[in-house]
Amino acid sequence: MPERVLFTPAALGEDWGQQILARVQSLNLPIEELSQNRLKGLRGESERDTYNIAKRTLAVVTAPPSSFKLSPIPPSADWQFHIAEGCPAHCQYCYLAGSLSGPPVIRVFANLPQILENLANYEQQGKTTTFEVSCYTDPLGIEHLTGSLAECIRYFGTRTNAHLRWVSKFDAVDGLLDLPHNGNTRCRMSVNAAPISGKFEGGTASVASRLNALRRLALPQERGGGGYPVGLVIAPIMPIDDWQMHYSRLFDQINEALDFDCNFTFELISHRFTPGSKEVLQAWYPQSKLEMDEAKRSVKRNKFGGTKYVYEKDTMKALRSFFESEISRRFPNAETLYWT
Repeated sequence: MPERVLFTPAALGEDWGQQILARVQSLNLPIEELSQNRLKGLRGESERDTYNIAKRTLAVVTAPPSSFKLSPIPPSADWQFHIAEGCPAHCQYCYLAGSLSGPPVIRVFANLPQILENLANYEQQGKTTTFEVSCYTDPLGIEHLTGSLAECIRYFGTRTNAHLRWVSKFDAVDGLLDLPHNGNTRCRMSVNAAPISGKFEGGTASVASRLNALRRLALPQERGGGGYPVGLVIAPIMPIDDWQMHYSRLFDQINEALDFDCNFTFELISHRFTPGSKEVLQAWYPQSKLEMDEAKRSVKRNKFGGTKYVYEKDTMKALRSFFESEISRRFPNAETLYWT
């Protein structure tokens, strides 16, 4: 629950903005109607103060014209689109650090119908086009405030050749179970070994709660579930002390939660960071014990000249071998979409 909710005039002029306003009013949250379409007053005396102010603020705005030009997002999906920017969780390895400029306020887009209408321009004829909506936010973490994830699921339920993908570290899935998704939405939960989730994933649902939510999403509707295709994103994978034991216990939990036949995928992402993200994260979480030692990493450069620090070759090989063998042994009907 945010401590304050800001609405720009443009957002209040949108029908979906009015729907969000009604939701926020029903929760008795403090609302400020801004006089202009700019956000101000979100900075504190330090980066940590700015972080605290911004993370407690929900701003309902309109998506800028630039957001209607979609970017590809391999290997997760063909395209990414955004219903919000910013996340209510407090993950000390946050992948948004360095990706979004300015204070990490949670911006929700009030022009959702136009955002969804634009997606048809990116659908490919004769094949299924996939769209990822979780790149810049955790859509389930703010769903009680926006209703936007459910609206996306309804929209994709009407499409013939387009599928939606979303991922979360939250568990409030009640409002999604009865939606007419027609199998066109894959719901995923992001999970990790207990020492990592317990130490680095503040403000999120427990891994056990996330797995129970995924179970409910995957169960057939005749058994009270949502009947969705589902998936698990194990990220960020880290070679902590006794990592094989801790990740084996995570697989035990997964096995218990998904003990029935379902359409089920894995995505495996090892921990990495950039110089920019490291600087931002250390300002946000100055006491963090997250390992970000460049001397222990290999440098990976992208085609645009960007630098990323990943685990060294032998470590990556050991991690990948363990995960792929465990998944093939324990979940022979599940598909591993990628390792990165």
